[in-house]
Amino acid sequence: MTGRAAAVQARADSVRNRRLLLRAATEAFAECGVEVPMHTIAQRAGVAKGTVFRHFPTKDDLLAAIMMQLLDRLLETADRLLRADDAGRALKDFMAHGIGLLAADRAFCDVIGRPSLQHADVREAIDRLCDTVENLTARAREQGTVRGDITGTDIVLLLGGVHQTAQPLLDREPRAWERFLEIAFDGLRAGDRAALPHPPPARLRMADPSGVSAPTGK
Repeated sequence: MTGRAAAVQARADSVRNRRLLLRAATEAFAECGVEVPMHTIAQRAGVAKGTVFRHFPTKDDLLAAIMMQLLDRLLETADRLLRADDAGRALKDFMAHGIGLLAADRAFCDVIGRPSLQHADVREAIDRLCDTVENLTARAREQGTVRGDITGTDIVLLLGGVHQTAQPLLDREPRAWERFLEIAFDGLRAGDRAALPHPPPARLRMADPSGVSAPTGK
């Protein structure tokens, strides 16, 4: 094997090992919690323990990489939906995609989500997601699909709210969240609505030490 071919093979092996480690770690953390030792993850992935640390020097790095997979999928969907003609439908489709991801991997979200929020890359990705969702929401407001006092932060918070509402039912009815999404989105629609009883929530800013910025208006 030539030097170039060997380098290509090494890169392919590295990508494969990273994928195996992320899958094994996600399953292990969801089943047993984040206290699972790194050597157990290596065994489940079928790689040497040293391979884990070459890819993820600390467990925090591993947790963050798993969370980034979810955030990347949400960001990709949100960016694509920004180009949709029907902004209201796009906003609802984004919410359905996000809640569906949470419902499909409930233990992962409960166990991994909170610890990984301490990682700078994750916090910055959440900020990017909040910005994109604000743009999605603004387009829906401008088209008159959703009420004018709804913000992107409302939408981000509702993803978790709808998921948590449906969670007791999901073992028996995996798509029960769709009912609660419809109820929630109906409350977002434009029309003759009473004013909301509280100002818009502050803009989430995870990379900021305070976690929030000034409240956003319309």
